[in-house]
Amino acid sequence: MHQHHQHHSPVDSGLGSFFDMWSPDVLLLTLLFGVLYFLLTGPLRSRFANAAPVSGRQKALFVLALVFFYTAQGSPVNYYGHQFLFSAHMFQQSLLYFIVPPLVLIALPEWFLQAVFRPPFMKTLLRVFTQPVIAALTFNVLFSFYHIPFIFDAAAEHHGLMTTYHIVLIIAAFMMWWPIVSPMSEVGQLAGLRKLTYIFANGVLITPACALIIFADHLLYTTYSQAPEVWAGHTALVDQRTGGIVMKLIQELVYGSILAYVFYQWYQNERQSDLPMDQQVGRPEVGSLRPALPDNKSRV
Repeated sequence: MHQHHQHHSPVDSGLGSFFDMWSPDVLLLTLLFGVLYFLLTGPLRSRFANAAPVSGRQKALFVLALVFFYTAQGSPVNYYGHQFLFSAHMFQQSLLYFIVPPLVLIALPEWFLQAVFRPPFMKTLLRVFTQPVIAALTFNVLFSFYHIPFIFDAAAEHHGLMTTYHIVLIIAAFMMWWPIVSPMSEVGQLAGLRKLTYIFANGVLITPACALIIFADHLLYTTYSQAPEVWAGHTALVDQRTGGIVMKLIQELVYGSILAYVFYQWYQNERQSDLPMDQQVGRPEVGSLRPALPDNKSRV
């Protein structure tokens, strides 16, 4: 994952070069992801076993994921997040960890991931690290540690450390999302109320880190202590609190939307179960956020 970090004093104007502000290299990487996706799901699809056409919805979601990825990594959000505004940095992380992974997982076809995880050691790693308890704890503990002040400041000062930590975090985010939107029937989603519990638990686990930031009465991160006010009255401390609020609001919005969707599906399933067999219609897998397949299996 590409990160632009400027460790010198921010310029007074708040404006960087075109390359710093818009990261053409990240744009090229984003376009490359898009080209590969449409090649693999289009002309090269015949090279994969059991390859079926990808729906227009999945294609649209992948493009949307790319837009969010570039917004987070290549737009001024990235530049200001590492130069001036902790709140922009938290918005960037919200996009990378709470929006991009589920969109990508829903957009990827199962046959492609079956090919990726066909090697036994890859499938073993997938099964271990997508176990709900392991996946939830790994992501949320890593995320919380990242926001311990001395760790955050150290990462901000060392490009390699920051890049490595972000790569690990986004991989952990994909693993955390797997039990919710698993693309593979072999290593499936949680079902029904277990999925509701899992989503709720993730919301609880991330709360302490956000609360620490929101309610701190002093500046936690020296990285932003010398940053000029982007607008009058918006001090570094105010921005720090804003960052914690931004992260928590986006996380709550995403988790809340999925909770509502999964609960609605569970409720509809229960209503169908109460009907006589001859009146029941075909039902999707309970709690699934992906199109149901006849052989789909959920973790129970």
